[in-house]
Amino acid sequence: MSGDTGWWSVWWVEAIGLVAGVLTTFASLPQVIKVWRTRSTSDISLIMLMMAVAGITLWLIYGIAIHSMVVTLAITVLLLLYTTVLGFKLRYR
Repeated sequence: MSGDTGWWSVWWVEAIGLVAGVLTTFASLPQVIKVWRTRSTSDISLIMLMMAVAGITLWLIYGIAIHSMVVTLAITVLLLLYTTVLGFKLRYR
């Protein structure tokens, strides 16, 4: 059923997006916890963090523009996690 656009296929697409969002968003959580506990960011590149925050911000704008709740929620959490690490990087250099 390649042309099926019914609720079932929409549900599967949203489910895949949700799982992808959870996995990619929370992949950064161990790094945030480590930085929080050690107060050390010496092994993390400031340029990488700045580029990641800029890119994630653009993904958030994209998610809002296409009215995707899954993208918007996942990226919002990811942006909070990355800005936390960036804040620690700027504070504890």
